[in-house]
Amino acid sequence: MFDLDNTLAGTAHRQHFLERRPRDWDGFFAAASQDPPLAEGVAMARESARECEIVYLTGRPERCRQDTLDWLRKHGLPEGTLHMRGNADRRPARCTKLAVLRRLARNREVRVLVDDDELVCEDARRAGFTVLHARWATPSDALEAAQEREGRT
Repeated sequence: MFDLDNTLAGTAHRQHFLERRPRDWDGFFAAASQDPPLAEGVAMARESARECEIVYLTGRPERCRQDTLDWLRKHGLPEGTLHMRGNADRRPARCTKLAVLRRLARNREVRVLVDDDELVCEDARRAGFTVLHARWATPSDALEAAQEREGRT
């Protein structure tokens, strides 16, 4: 199971949308189609696809589905189910993602979650999931605040 932002897709070029007040969420998500792929995450997803079903788990809102699917195809990521947050869901990413993990684990094995968010990783580990903390992208305080306090991504 792979996260997108700062795990497979580099978001540094669009962080400026989150650093203003008010935050420009439309601009932030519109720019996601221009995210560069992160080599470490992409290689891991491709390698994992040889043995496992790939699932993508993101805090991006559902309204970004088509752009996200297009980005995955454009960068040659393996096919897989894409789980996104509801457009009106403002729970922290650690809550939305853990709910999906638990739901999927009811009828299948979740081998590993690969995610850059420290709080998501901690909560998933505490719940008994194997986690690989993706540390290959530069962390962003603005993105962390958005994920945890504003429930936006």
